Amino acid sequence: MRGPAAPRDPEKQRAYFYIMREKEVFGLRQPDGKGVQFLYEDGGRLINSAQISGNIADQEILELLKTTEGFRKLVHSIGVSIETENPEEEVKFIFQMYGEKDPYGGGTNLTAILHGDGAETRIKLEEIEWSLDDKEPGQIRFEFEKPEVFGTVSVRLFLNDGYNAPETAEENEIDLTSEAYCRMIERSLMSRGNTKRAEKAIEKARSGEAVTIAFIGGSITQGAGAIPINTECYAYKAYQSFAKAYGTGENVHFVKAGVGGTPSELGMLRFERDVLRDGTIEPDIVIVEFAVNDEGDETKGNCYESLVRKILKLPNHPAVILLFSVFANDWNLQDRLSVVGKCYDLPMVSIMDAVTPQFKQKQGEGRVLSKNQFFYDIFHPSNIGHTIMADCLMHFFKEAVMHPEEKEDKTVELLEQKAAIGKTFEEVKLLDRKNYNEIAKVSCGCFEETDTELQCVEMDEDLTGTPEFPYNWMYCGKKEGVIPYFEMQICCKALVLIFKDAGDLSVGTADAYVDGKKVLTADPHVNGWVHCNPVILFTENLAKEHTIRIQMTAGEEDKNFTILGFGYVS
Repeated sequence: MRGPAAPRDPEKQRAYFYIMREKEVFGLRQPDGKGVQFLYEDGGRLINSAQISGNIADQEILELLKTTEGFRKLVHSIGVSIETENPEEEVKFIFQMYGEKDPYGGGTNLTAILHGDGAETRIKLEEIEWSLDDKEPGQIRFEFEKPEVFGTVSVRLFLNDGYNAPETAEENEIDLTSEAYCRMIERSLMSRGNTKRAEKAIEKARSGEAVTIAFIGGSITQGAGAIPINTECYAYKAYQSFAKAYGTGENVHFVKAGVGGTPSELGMLRFERDVLRDGTIEPDIVIVEFAVNDEGDETKGNCYESLVRKILKLPNHPAVILLFSVFANDWNLQDRLSVVGKCYDLPMVSIMDAVTPQFKQKQGEGRVLSKNQFFYDIFHPSNIGHTIMADCLMHFFKEAVMHPEEKEDKTVELLEQKAAIGKTFEEVKLLDRKNYNEIAKVSCGCFEETDTELQCVEMDEDLTGTPEFPYNWMYCGKKEGVIPYFEMQICCKALVLIFKDAGDLSVGTADAYVDGKKVLTADPHVNGWVHCNPVILFTENLAKEHTIRIQMTAGEEDKNFTILGFGYVS
């Protein structure tokens, strides 16, 4: 009888750090019937993942993560594991490098076939045939043979000799019933404000009347980081908790209108379409969440206040709650935007005030959860993070019930006073290919196609994405006998152009002219991914006739460009 074979020399134990640690993934259905979870690591996201999940503070290591060259110098191998309901299930892991000349097709793909049993698979970088076009770490994908499969994944980077990483910090299970958790939630209530409108909505719900709770914001409101995005997002959880606490059955209704990567500058333009559904819905409560999206707002708060005023002035007088989410670097814009809440005596809920103080505490000394547990990535909460956001909103509603407002609702009078920041766009309306005939005279010229490759978002309870701005004008190159530009005559005092961003090399820049004067160049590559980009063309005190021309920048005439629509103030 032979004994067991002698083991090979064990591989050297290498230092490592996590970029994903026990994160949930979900195979979103694709056109081919398979499921995919996309995780983007470009634009500094990989660095942030190393900081949050791996506790990396070494600046040399963080700098190396910026490029493929640095990544190869730092990383010896990648360890990946996934645990699914079926341990035998095969899942394909891809870590894609973006290319220099061809961003999405020119880089190296680091791939491995995993099984859903939680066993770690290693990808050794020395065994990879690298592309000459490699530029930077781009995205991670988990590809499933079937859609809507859940998994729990970990990804760690094992380091080459000469580099070290801190030991992995212990993380305890989160106790949602502890005193520390309750105190954390209580900290979120920045201001109770005047609760009359909220109380009215709660009483309607309790009496069995139909009540609609609506949410408008960016990717956090869309549900990014929640697995699955439709039922684990804070908006759905808050709606469910509200319905359970105050509803009488099926009388509480839900509207979710979050669009990733977009500020209140776009939110104010799509409010009637995405929340009011063109007049078919009258929300009783509207939660506004743009505190981490509005850094790029050209008006520094005017658009945000314009949106808030637009909602407050609705005939049915809905309650408005300002929700201030937070990034993993403990940042948001609540200092800038809270003056709007103070101006109109609105309830304000700060996730930053709730969670960031306890991040600084040690395990067992006041810390409820770590950043790795709260955040899915630098921008978005995990499932537990979304739960905390919903609990913070519910804390406000409970406070409104426990401490009924003695003062009358003075919102109408407050709206007559001076705006806190500005109200230029409170009456802004959307103009697109569907409704322009009633508003303006348009000659679309070579912008005669309709773009169907659009940013799609999961509205309400849906898992299927709804295209944003499907009634658009798309330029696909010069055509004989057709004017090469888009031209519009419109009477208004303010105008916003909405155009499509994309990273595709086939997309070019376009110049915008107002009354013959060039006002800006719209560059779809600045953000580098498919989404909606609003830019202000002009604001004036009085409405008058203007001629707007959009044409491709010189030298870009053979490329594509999409005008998604306009926002105008009459």
